[in-house]
Amino acid sequence: MIEETCQRFVSDCHVRAAAELINHTWDPVVLSALRLGPTRRNELLRHIAGVSDKVLTQVLQRLQSRGLVTKVRCTGQAPAHTGAVYQLSPLGESFANGPLAQLAQWAADNQAELADSSTTS
Repeated sequence: MIEETCQRFVSDCHVRAAAELINHTWDPVVLSALRLGPTRRNELLRHIAGVSDKVLTQVLQRLQSRGLVTKVRCTGQAPAHTGAVYQLSPLGESFANGPLAQLAQWAADNQAELADSSTTS
């Protein structure tokens, strides 16, 4: 049924909805970083080379609005244990550990061919 719908109405295809999840450059990178577990925003900034503070804020907000990431407030005794961490929601886990991880593996497996084809274009 899904393929039949995609063939008739290409603009409404589920592939388009899935592609929108990785449409922004930093979204899949942040999702992949959060696969390691709950992470503070400043840790994400340190571990993701090249992302700016402003862009990371936008990415986290976008991923939260899509239901892929949750922000959890931490309340501890010591100041170092207060603040918030970001983590994958169950939906985010299913995406990051499923299709996104498979896409990353495919890219790694085909890196040489992808690099060759980009130089011949």
